[in-house]
Amino acid sequence: MRILVVEDEIKIAQFIKRGLKEEGYAVDIAADGEQGDFFLSANDYDLIILDLMLPKIDGLTLCRKLRKEGKRTPIIMLTAKDTVKDKVKGLDSGADDYLSKPFAFEELLARIRVLLRKKDSQVVTQLKVNDLNMDLLTQKVTRAGRDIDLTVKEYALLEYLMRNAGNIVTRTMISEHVWDINFDTMTNVIDVYINYLRNKIDSGFEDKMIHTVRGKGYLLKK
Repeated sequence: MRILVVEDEIKIAQFIKRGLKEEGYAVDIAADGEQGDFFLSANDYDLIILDLMLPKIDGLTLCRKLRKEGKRTPIIMLTAKDTVKDKVKGLDSGADDYLSKPFAFEELLARIRVLLRKKDSQVVTQLKVNDLNMDLLTQKVTRAGRDIDLTVKEYALLEYLMRNAGNIVTRTMISEHVWDINFDTMTNVIDVYINYLRNKIDSGFEDKMIHTVRGKGYLLKK
């Protein structure tokens, strides 16, 4: 899952990014509303964390603009203003949720999980491809009943492959959805993590699931 944080307070933005990356999310940061608007025009995001008071384009204006353009990406609005009137303004502008500063990071995570589940008309709590299973609530992964221990980044990569099972995913697609916008696509990190997954998912099984499609990308075979 890829999240955009539009926040002009650098310490807060970096705090949110660090915490979300530890949870396996890919995170981009925009320092003002204009930059946030540019990122949103160039990339697809699963959720937006949007500060209310921003330079150049404020959060309310940006939120209204996105909704007017037909973008339905879930938005959590952050602000130091916590009056009922301010909250109503934020929600009326098109935000899906509203969180007042200071906030507990655990609460932000819980609200993110709720909104991401609501994105689908049917809540998906498990992914299954052949004998490979992923529980999205407990983050437990098994193959043929055997537990598979994954790091946070390995889990994020496998989730993306499973959600796109049967389809080729390119290195660019993986870097956009599993890593952040500053990821160096010239490195071999993706190949390294694919190999990590192969060793954990396919090792000991005759039927190999993770395949390299030469010149195109990777495929999790159904």
